[in-house]
Amino acid sequence: PIFDKEGKILGEHKGILFYTIGQRKRMGIAVGEPLYVIAIDRERNAIIVGREEDVYADELIASQVNYIDRERLTEATEVKAKIRYSAQEAEVMLTPKGKDKVQLKFRQLQRAITPGQAVVFYRGDEVIGGGTISSSCLTKKNLLK
Repeated sequence: PIFDKEGKILGEHKGILFYTIGQRKRMGIAVGEPLYVIAIDRERNAIIVGREEDVYADELIASQVNYIDRERLTEATEVKAKIRYSAQEAEVMLTPKGKDKVQLKFRQLQRAITPGQAVVFYRGDEVIGGGTISSSCLTKKNLLK
């Protein structure tokens, strides 16, 4: 099903693989205002939609992190990051969270942080590492309970 943030069913989707965070078109629902995919709940086979401002988040967790110089960061550090190829580099506080996870806290809101996509970390022009986005504060707050 397609839910709004309050849990109301707005319609049925054609399969969660056909949707991505931030998507607005081709959802097959009409409610009088533009709605965007703000979360995909694989466990419930559900799409959660909301307003455009709901697509923005300032934090993510990345897993399967690899460091280019093979030396892991051990404490919080300011770096730059990109959450997609076409994105601008953004200033973040990178905090290691165990063996192969990091938390990134962006200084500015980012649009459509999407679990499953890559995130790359930079220091100046040098790539220092990257990982797979496993969650964002967007997906955590917008998944149905």
